[in-house]
Amino acid sequence: MPDIYIISKYYNINLEGKGYIMERFITEEMLLKYREHLYEEEKPESTVKKYMRDLRKLAGYMAGREVTKKLVAGYKKYLKEKKGYKLTSINSFLVAANRFFEYLGWYDMKVRTYRIQKEVFVPESRNLSKAEYKRLVKAALNKGKKRLAMIIQTVCATGMRISELACVTFESVAEGVVEIYCKGKQRIILLPGKLRKKLQRYIKENRIVSGVVFCTSGGKAVDRSNIWKEMKLIGEEAGIYRGKVFPHNLRHLFAKEFYAAGKDIAKLADVLGHSNIETTRGYIKSTSTEHQKLLNRMGLVLESA
Repeated sequence: MPDIYIISKYYNINLEGKGYIMERFITEEMLLKYREHLYEEEKPESTVKKYMRDLRKLAGYMAGREVTKKLVAGYKKYLKEKKGYKLTSINSFLVAANRFFEYLGWYDMKVRTYRIQKEVFVPESRNLSKAEYKRLVKAALNKGKKRLAMIIQTVCATGMRISELACVTFESVAEGVVEIYCKGKQRIILLPGKLRKKLQRYIKENRIVSGVVFCTSGGKAVDRSNIWKEMKLIGEEAGIYRGKVFPHNLRHLFAKEFYAAGKDIAKLADVLGHSNIETTRGYIKSTSTEHQKLLNRMGLVLESA
């Protein structure tokens, strides 16, 4: 059990053999130690950052009060009724809280997540089409954002995560193969011929001789948040609905195009690096328009009725 467990409320035995009760409070020191624990568990940087954001939200709600089951249940209600978050977002906040409670040994503080029916189709407001993707790339080039245009194409043409861009190096482009190690798994991504040529040209123009291809002016690998902001601005220039323009949607577009070409969901799961094929199914859902067309083709409504 981690050192931080000493501030939880439980019946313990001190050095003199006497029992005593300790209280439960969320402190900054506790959060920092939990962050180190997540790193030791080899959680991705993006996961660690999200958990810390979510837990600080929980700590803010507690406002220095002792953590009780009643307050945690109130937090769940607060997120839904006062803050108006979607149930999927609330569940992600609660999962972060529950895992934090497990780490501390506060098992009686855990709360249930909301049960959500799986979406049958993707709403049009979230679906990034291939045509919109092309407009996004062209808008980036027209604004002189060559690095962004190249990043968008690299992610969309390979299906890699935005956090995996650091694996695209001078050496991997030369070989035409990107080796990725993420979430405890290793996978190999082949660079399409056209993309590889574009990357080689980009490398030559930017005088890159080794290491990571997509870097900041300071030499560090580009950060997801910076790419997200740049994409939003370019999306506005391209006249694309803001809710469709975010890095992970490029991965979804890749998945839909890959599946449409081969109808092999098992192979797609391997390419995307999914352990559970159910996760992959979520990437290839049809849009509401496509679903409507399917319903119409069924011909179950009689003309004369």
